[in-house]
Amino acid sequence: MTAKLGGKPGLPTVAPYDLPRADELPKPRAPWKLDRDRAALLIHDMQNYFLRIFDADAAPIAPVIANIAALAKAARAAGVPVFYTAQEGNQDRRDRGLQADLWGPGMSAAPEHQPVVAPLAPEPGDFVLVKHRYSAFQRSNLEALMRARGRDQLIICGVYAHIGCTLTAADAFMRDIEPFMAADALADFSRAKHDLALSYAADVCAVPLMTAAILEVL
Repeated sequence: MTAKLGGKPGLPTVAPYDLPRADELPKPRAPWKLDRDRAALLIHDMQNYFLRIFDADAAPIAPVIANIAALAKAARAAGVPVFYTAQEGNQDRRDRGLQADLWGPGMSAAPEHQPVVAPLAPEPGDFVLVKHRYSAFQRSNLEALMRARGRDQLIICGVYAHIGCTLTAADAFMRDIEPFMAADALADFSRAKHDLALSYAADVCAVPLMTAAILEVL
């Protein structure tokens, strides 16, 4: 199902699909190796509003939430900075910009929309960035916070793989920050979109890795 139904902007309803396996990951062009002392973790847009389109008890989102929780726990234990992106509800149309043309007015400030899903709620010491555009770097201080902590690698997980996650990876690349896509800690509108995101990122800007491989490093 497409993201525009009957010509009206909005989010699709996502049918369950299986997450990629390690043997299905595309080979990256980049030679980068993840380093715990250089890395930061980005939990991207895991708000109730964006997750409502998934079957909460099925793949992809159920295992994705579990995998992100494992990554966040390991990162905090290792002293790896944990960042979140979260859009604000009731955005002014002028501030929302062209996103309104593609996706409509977006979320409200209601508790069923704006909070990060409960199992992944930010903890003290984490950084929550206001999300303005597809890339987490746009109109945020993500890069400055990373540089101040000597971090030049970014592990990206969350939703949606082919939109904000991929555009954040591309933006990181253009800032000389090495991006890593947590392949089975991402979710998307379909397996085809998910695979597209990993294939594109591997070819031009990022290294896809499985959660288990990232946990070994952390």
